[in-house]
Amino acid sequence: MSGFMDNIRCGECECVDWGEKRNTIASIAAGVLFFSGWWIIIDAAVIHQDAKVFNHSYHACGVIATIAFLMINAVSNGQVRGDSYSEGCLGQTGARIWLFIGFMLAFGSLIASMWILFGGFVVPQKEVVYPGIAVFFQNAFIFFGGLVFKFGRTEDLWQ
Repeated sequence: MSGFMDNIRCGECECVDWGEKRNTIASIAAGVLFFSGWWIIIDAAVIHQDAKVFNHSYHACGVIATIAFLMINAVSNGQVRGDSYSEGCLGQTGARIWLFIGFMLAFGSLIASMWILFGGFVVPQKEVVYPGIAVFFQNAFIFFGGLVFKFGRTEDLWQ
C-alpha cells in the first residue's frame, strides 16, 4: 500500500529546473505564510478594537509562534545531525535541545490558539467569532511557514 502512487506521473515542465530553485520557492512560500498569519491578526485587531470582543492578550500566541519560527530555523539540519557542528557550548546535543524547545513552543502556541478559538469564542457562543478564527489561522500559518522554511529547503545548494 505504501507504493500505490509510484507509477503516477504528473506532467513536468521541462523549461524550469525546480532543483536549483527549491530554496527560493520554499523561502517565498514560507514568507507568504508568515506574512499572511500576521496580516490576519492585524486585520482582526484593527476591526475589533474593543477588549470585550477581542482580548489583546491573545497576541501572545502569535509572538510565541514567531519566536518558535526563529528558533526552529536558527539550527541547520547539519547541526542537528552533527555533520557540521562539533564545537560550542553543547555541540550537537545543544542544537537538538534548541530545536526541541522551538518545536515545543510552536506546537504549544498552535494548541493555545485552538483553546482560545473554542474556549473563548465558540463554546460561549459569542456573536463575533472572527477574532478567534484569526488567532488560530495566524498561529497555523506561522507554524506551517516554519515547517516549510525548515524542511522545504536543501543545504546542498549552500556550498
